[in-house]
Amino acid sequence: MSYETQVLLSSIVAVVIIVGGLLAMFAKFYRKIDQGKVIVRNGVRGPVVSFGGIFVLPILHKHEVMDISVKRVEIARVGKDGLICKDNLRADIRVAFFVRVNQTREDVLKVAQLLGCAKASDPTTLMEFFDAKFSEALKTVGKKFEFVQLYTERETFKNEILQIIGTDLNGYVLDDAAIDYLEQTDIKLLNSNNILDAEGIKKITELTAEQLILANQIERDREKTIKKQDVSAREAILELEKQNAEAEAKQQKEISIVNSRETTEAEKVRQEERYKAEMARVKSDEEIEVAEQNKERQVIIAMKSKESTEAVEAERVDKKKLLERTEKEKLVELATIDKQKEVEVEKKNIQTIIRERVAVEKETVIEEEKIKDTRVLAEANRVKSVAIKKAEEEAETKLIIEVKTAEASKEAAERIAEKTIIDADAKYKASQKEADAVKVLADANIQDEATSGIAEAKVIEAKSAAEAKAIEARALAQAKGDSAMVEVKEKEGTVEADILKKKYIAEADGIKEKATSMKALDEAGREHEEFKLKLEKEKEIDLANIHIQKEIAESQASVIREALKAAKIDIVGGETMFFDQIIGSVTKGKSYDRLVNNSDVLTDIKKTFITGDAEYFKKQLGDFMDRFNLTSEDIKNLSIAGAINKMMSNSQGTDKMALSKLLETVNKAGVANLPAKTIEFAHKQGE
Repeated sequence: MSYETQVLLSSIVAVVIIVGGLLAMFAKFYRKIDQGKVIVRNGVRGPVVSFGGIFVLPILHKHEVMDISVKRVEIARVGKDGLICKDNLRADIRVAFFVRVNQTREDVLKVAQLLGCAKASDPTTLMEFFDAKFSEALKTVGKKFEFVQLYTERETFKNEILQIIGTDLNGYVLDDAAIDYLEQTDIKLLNSNNILDAEGIKKITELTAEQLILANQIERDREKTIKKQDVSAREAILELEKQNAEAEAKQQKEISIVNSRETTEAEKVRQEERYKAEMARVKSDEEIEVAEQNKERQVIIAMKSKESTEAVEAERVDKKKLLERTEKEKLVELATIDKQKEVEVEKKNIQTIIRERVAVEKETVIEEEKIKDTRVLAEANRVKSVAIKKAEEEAETKLIIEVKTAEASKEAAERIAEKTIIDADAKYKASQKEADAVKVLADANIQDEATSGIAEAKVIEAKSAAEAKAIEARALAQAKGDSAMVEVKEKEGTVEADILKKKYIAEADGIKEKATSMKALDEAGREHEEFKLKLEKEKEIDLANIHIQKEIAESQASVIREALKAAKIDIVGGETMFFDQIIGSVTKGKSYDRLVNNSDVLTDIKKTFITGDAEYFKKQLGDFMDRFNLTSEDIKNLSIAGAINKMMSNSQGTDKMALSKLLETVNKAGVANLPAKTIEFAHKQGE
């Protein structure tokens, strides 16, 4: 190997070694740094700051690493040291300040000179370094805001803090601040001796009281609203249930009405068919009967002489039995009427006594009810609404029941009416033929009885006129003495007359219909011989009736003759009227006699005025009439109560008081409306 080659190789090796050494030295002495950190190198040429990397020679240089990333500095003011707000409320607050070393050479060197690179990012060192400054800024800004504004204006509060603290922090930069915790200081931790705390306590108490009141009101309103909604919902539910029930009831009612209508229509059709069948049967029977009558007519004509005698005798016997039975029924009915009259008189007396007693009891009851009214008024008002509701429901139920009952009654009435029409029509058809015979017989009998009937009618008319005049005079006299009793009897008579009128009108209508039907009958069945036979038969029946009436009159005359031999009586009236009036007078006298004997009041009056001595009675009566200016005519025409009232109007003092008690006693006894002459009549009966 040549020398040149060796030199060249040596040079290359030397260069490689030098380059390798330089690279190794560079790698060893060059210091790189992470993001968020900075290297501060001190040397002969002074401090050098590098944010990326720098050579550090071991002998010539010394380097330090400083953390320049953002650090959290937390300032807390709680409890008795809480932040005082503008409204003197104390707030527990914790604010986080975010600071870092400003990324400039001058600020890094300033921080390094103040704190050193190692302590520049230490949290404790930073707290000690910034606590006073941040606390002062916090108190200054806090005093500008009210407590509530700390919540609502946090951004403004933060900006105010940043503005007061500023950005010049001896090399540090304040990036941001945040309220980490904010709450009102517990009132128990406040010092009441502190003016500011005292103001805060006062305001807290006022605000909390107002809020509690408002919260309670809101809660009560919530409960009321909920309750109203519940009530409204319940009312709506009840209304819907009511509508549902009404709809169901209405549907059931309509179904019942439809069913009833269908049933009624079916029953009506059935009854019409039955009626048509019955009418066809009756018509067929009539035709058969007419044919049989035509067939039997020839036989009747042939046997008329013999049958005439037998028929007259049989008819007379039947008529006699019928008249006897009718007379017995009449006597029974008359006895029943007399008994009812006596019962009605006694009922009237009892009703008078009851009315007087009820009048007294009524006053007592009225006073008692006035006392009870006050007690039950409140209860009645409370029950009223419930009763109204219940009455409405009962009325609806009752209405439905009445409708159903009326429908059922209507159906029953229609059935009964149809049956009655069918029965009446059958009876009507059966009685038509008998009515024909009666009419023809009556026409024939008119000629025979005309002369005697006219004379007898005139006699009866004269008797009736005389009897009417006597009754009218007697009624006028009786009306003056006892108008009340006449009114009662008049009403009773009116009722009886109406009943009889309706009865006679119904009978007349029936006769009229029978006569109309008789005109429509076949004239072929009314042969002359048959008419003559029935005429003779009716004549015998009428004669027998006259004989029976005569016997009855003779019997009544015998009874009256024996009972009233010594009496002087004017006879007015015909047939049984006189007998009835005599019996009625005797009955009335006996009833007055029993009334006086069974009444303690009338007995006392009788003993006072009537002792059995006629002269004593006349003397007592005369004294009373003179004392009270009464005449015999006044006494005769007045009732007992009227006579006592007339005497009271002319009396005074003890006499008036005694008469008042007497009137009260008479009213209670039920004899106030009796004629005053009753006392004299009873006296005569006693004698």
